[in-house]
Amino acid sequence: MRCGPVPGRARLTPLFRCNYHPNIAKMSSNPANLACPRVRFAPSPTGFLHVGSARTFIFNWLYARHNGGTMIFRLDDTDFERNTEASVNSIFDGLKWLGLDWDEEYKQSERLDLHRKTAWDIFEKGLAYRDFTPAHTGDSEKSGAQGTWLFNSGMRELSREESDRRAATGETFALRFRVPRDESTMNTWGQPPSAVRRAEGAWQIFFNDAVYGEQKKSAADIEDFALLRSDGMPTYHLASCADDIDTRISHVIRGQDHLSNTFKHVLIFEAAGAKPPQFAHLPLLVAPDGTKLSKRRHGPVVSVTTYRDAGFLPEAFINFLCLLGWSPKNDREQMSLGELKESFTLEGINRSNAVVNFKDSANDIATDSDVIPSGLQPARNLLSYSEETFDPKAVWLNAEHIRALPVDELSARLLPVIQATFPKATAEKMLAVTPLIRERIKLLRDAITAADFFFVDQLPPYDPAELIPQKGDAAMAKRVLEKAHEVLPNVEFKHDPLDQALRAASQELGIKAGQMFQPIRVAVCGRKNAPPLFETLEVLGKEVVLRRIEQAIAASATT
Repeated sequence: MRCGPVPGRARLTPLFRCNYHPNIAKMSSNPANLACPRVRFAPSPTGFLHVGSARTFIFNWLYARHNGGTMIFRLDDTDFERNTEASVNSIFDGLKWLGLDWDEEYKQSERLDLHRKTAWDIFEKGLAYRDFTPAHTGDSEKSGAQGTWLFNSGMRELSREESDRRAATGETFALRFRVPRDESTMNTWGQPPSAVRRAEGAWQIFFNDAVYGEQKKSAADIEDFALLRSDGMPTYHLASCADDIDTRISHVIRGQDHLSNTFKHVLIFEAAGAKPPQFAHLPLLVAPDGTKLSKRRHGPVVSVTTYRDAGFLPEAFINFLCLLGWSPKNDREQMSLGELKESFTLEGINRSNAVVNFKDSANDIATDSDVIPSGLQPARNLLSYSEETFDPKAVWLNAEHIRALPVDELSARLLPVIQATFPKATAEKMLAVTPLIRERIKLLRDAITAADFFFVDQLPPYDPAELIPQKGDAAMAKRVLEKAHEVLPNVEFKHDPLDQALRAASQELGIKAGQMFQPIRVAVCGRKNAPPLFETLEVLGKEVVLRRIEQAIAASATT
């Protein structure tokens, strides 16, 4: 059976555009594709794309693609007071960087009529009531065991006739769900396969979670929650469930912090006459101190775009997030996207919270001048994070994915990073440099410091003492540089000829090869720690090498 969008529902080819599908209500009864999972990612645009939200998206995507199902993006944008355009852009920027697609796309704020209809259908069944109380005050208020508000008995017991009369006069009200609490609900609830059952002498709400197993909660601990606010706007609980029913979501895969909401949601599903989806709640991502990752508390280090700007590969970042709360059967760590898709199952999700071992300190935030030599700052004055800021496993995985990339593909990824600092850098030069630095970088931004000397006309100042070889002196350094300047003009700038010529020159000078190579390396690179010498000379070219050696000879005269 071929899985895909519900027939008649347009597949959105252009990504990152929110479109409303006006025919979705009548299509929701189509029985097609029931055997294929339909999952959704439903972020609220109230902040940047959080790493926890990105993991939720990735797990939904992997489950859909592993099982040949449908991935749905839904923008839950009904919190008009907190929604911002910047947040919407951040969500789409982050998802675009991840490079994972989806099949259907909806904007919740364009579906308010559907939400209200669902609420009033529940009301007509006697499973919701109007609450004309302006606030939770009065003798008729009922509280739970922990002192939490449950319902206003005067409103809950108000007759339908009186409720209609007061509504007709224009009196404002909220529409509340009538949570089952006593034997009078037996005719409505409690019939198999209802989520509401009598157990341990009380009404209990049950559902099965694919990760945490059977969950239950006493109905006496659940308040008569609102479906519609007094301004007629749907609540999160109603809108989310109405959309899940209408788009025929089969599996709701989301963070464990939503688990307590699910008791309300299964009530809404059942009251609306729909079978609840299979729920799978993901373990929380926590900071090193055990606190839940928070945009407000931990700042940009938990934002997806921070990892992008720091130089992570999207496939490495996806790999890292997958290992936070999930593991394959063979306990592998480095995995390609294809391998993740092939291996992913809900059974592999762990119950324990996963720690993201970043350094939570403002002191770890470095400006470009801290990580890039003076005079070589990028054109954009962006904040960057030092490698130590991020989880070491994330950095290690990124380095492994970098080394696994073909040279031409890695070069293409590095070019825009290099051009941000060295605008004259060409694709041809980058392709030549990439093999020399691939083993020396862990983040894409590392290329700026690992390869800077390939892209500048003039090296930044360096200490001439660096030219002095081990067990040598300034005079030896000067002799080496002068000999190199004498020999190199007549050598073909390829690895083997350069190797042979400079080794022969060292023998003529009566010194070790290493003592010959160090002054030359510092002269052409500006430092001791640099890629292999002969490949470096070949890429730099004869003209640049000879000019830099001349400058080093002049500098060595001052030591």
